[in-house]
Amino acid sequence: MNKKDPYAALRYKEFNFFLIMRFAMVFAWSMQFVIIEWEVYSLTKDPLSLGIIGLMEIVPAVSMALFAGHIVDQSEKKKLLIKCILGFSVVSLGLFLITVPEIVKNLSKNTILYTIYALVFVGGFVRSFLGPTIFSLLSLIVPKKLYPNAATWSSSTWQLASMFGPALAGVSISIIGVHWSLCFVFACSIMALFMLFQIEQKPILNPKIGEPIFKSLKEGLNFVFTNKTILGAISLDMIAVLFGGAVALLPIFAQDILKVGSEGFGVLRAAPALGSFLMMLLSAYISLNRKAGIKLLGAIFMFGICIIIFGLSEIFWISVLAMFLSGVFDGVSVVIRNTILQLHTPDHMRGRVASVNSIFVGSSNELGAFESGLTAKLMGVVNAVVFGGVMTLITVSIMSFISPSFRKLDLEKEVDALEKGN
Repeated sequence: MNKKDPYAALRYKEFNFFLIMRFAMVFAWSMQFVIIEWEVYSLTKDPLSLGIIGLMEIVPAVSMALFAGHIVDQSEKKKLLIKCILGFSVVSLGLFLITVPEIVKNLSKNTILYTIYALVFVGGFVRSFLGPTIFSLLSLIVPKKLYPNAATWSSSTWQLASMFGPALAGVSISIIGVHWSLCFVFACSIMALFMLFQIEQKPILNPKIGEPIFKSLKEGLNFVFTNKTILGAISLDMIAVLFGGAVALLPIFAQDILKVGSEGFGVLRAAPALGSFLMMLLSAYISLNRKAGIKLLGAIFMFGICIIIFGLSEIFWISVLAMFLSGVFDGVSVVIRNTILQLHTPDHMRGRVASVNSIFVGSSNELGAFESGLTAKLMGVVNAVVFGGVMTLITVSIMSFISPSFRKLDLEKEVDALEKGN
């Protein structure tokens, strides 16, 4: 076997533009979400209001996901992604305007709150297209034999942006305030658009252009639900994200439990992303493909342990460490899941498969935020986080017993075959 080149995908110029574009978009989105969380909780002091933010994004994201996947598979990816980024820019500009002091002073608290919710709702529609389009475009930029390497770098970029976005959000709220922080978010989206223009248009590889939409959706769903490997991977990640939604309650921990202010809030938000990024960076050098199934199960189990520790902690540095380690283990699961998706998905179905994945995993971030907000309202903040961690442990344990084939999953041979050009 040839020596693994950790920088293989980075040798393609367009892939580097793609990474910068993805970084800018994820950075802007994650920063914006943190700023919104802080502003909404500052307005309401109600944990349920944080959950509603997630709900406002998940409703359109889930309802449109499958249709978005069909459209992605039928469309040229660059043009569609331009429309997605422009849509996000409109949302970020709206949030910037609703925080202008001259405008806010004449509006009631509920008007501001409902406007924020409405803009987040619109952002949910944008998100339903954004993920599948990016996933599909990636496969058109690098050769198939480099998919695992490209997926690792793409995921690492996503995590790096997810780390710096929340961290800068916390600092910028403290230094320049919510309003000008949102202005910076808008600027990042424009940068992403500029980077995208450096990538050439790509061919549409779908042989069934013009296929009836419901036939297309049925084909996509059948593929995912009959592929036990893909279904198992995205189901596990969904459970972890759904019940491990402690991140949604971080404004409460920062303000009321740990009492560390907006700077501490930014550190807490950035800690899991830092852990995940370092893990993904390491995975470019050390393969996670051998015994991938047991590694995925073990990583999500340890993620649940970290969530429980965070929920019980009243010491800031222990809370930060727990969040950091949760990111490390989440990074393992993301790398393995993305490798599975890239390897096992046919080119003409990438949009639809990515859409189903976004329903299972991506949207569970927002559903998890709502679950965390609701359980915090019913049983208290600490109990809600511990409950989520325990449910994660229970789910992983059940999965490991009922699916021995997934437990034995090994991706090493598939990846080696691709790298040899077979």
